[in-house]
Amino acid sequence: MSVRKFMLPVSSSASAAAALHAGLMLARMWNAHLQVLHIRADSREIVPIAGEGLSGAMIEEMMSATERESGTRELSLHELFHAATAEQMVSVGDAVPGRSEPSASFITMTGREDQLVAHQARLSDLTIVPHPLAGADVAAADALHAVIFDSGRPVLLAPVEQPESIGKRVAIAWNGTAFAASALASAMPFVRQAAAVCILHSPEYFRPGPSAAEVAEYISHHGVNAEIREFYPRNRGVGAGLLAGAAEFGADMMAMGAYSTTSRLRQLILGGVTRHVLEHATLPVLMNR
Repeated sequence: MSVRKFMLPVSSSASAAAALHAGLMLARMWNAHLQVLHIRADSREIVPIAGEGLSGAMIEEMMSATERESGTRELSLHELFHAATAEQMVSVGDAVPGRSEPSASFITMTGREDQLVAHQARLSDLTIVPHPLAGADVAAADALHAVIFDSGRPVLLAPVEQPESIGKRVAIAWNGTAFAASALASAMPFVRQAAAVCILHSPEYFRPGPSAAEVAEYISHHGVNAEIREFYPRNRGVGAGLLAGAAEFGADMMAMGAYSTTSRLRQLILGGVTRHVLEHATLPVLMNR
């Protein structure tokens, strides 16, 4: 089992830079293809949003302004893409079957971002999403949740800053749930090639399911010896304790089940482990449901 195709939705240059760097690193690591996807807003969708009271000329001007803004944003992303691929010496073009070298392509679609990203993610081994805090990109948050809840595939939250490495030291956040097991399965290609692997667990985080020791035994069948570490909440926060445990291990990637202990709405209102990680993680985080 290997990783052959990554997908990266981008909406602004400010948030895309670090994620594009991470995506190209992964393409080089796996000799895989990175598909960079930009979704242009459909200017016709602003008509129902505008509502009544606007003249035809005003609506037409709004549509034209949306088109101009979309064109400028797309051009900026194209320039960023070509500069990054040249810097990392990744060839631009569609993947060629049987050819073992990294490649990247840039495609543009028009429509609803959350819907199109989820659809494209379904046929990607891993979708990399810019960190929502990078450039204060609301679209990145929408893309992240679209992949988590509507693709059936894993998502990698990119860090805010360009990472120096990904997947050399892998931390597995384990709480015994089916979501954690799904994240573990998606992370196994990285686990098998990592220099060190750590299983992070805590009584406050755990739910009924296999123990951390059983996870280590499972991973051993893949030829990997994983260290088991118990982490402790920080300031009564499990998410803060989890990130601290990953940092103490020196992880450059963490895998975890997303929204596995309660509903997304409840976590958004009251907080939770997933929400804390999304808001405070500085390392790449692979998430699954």
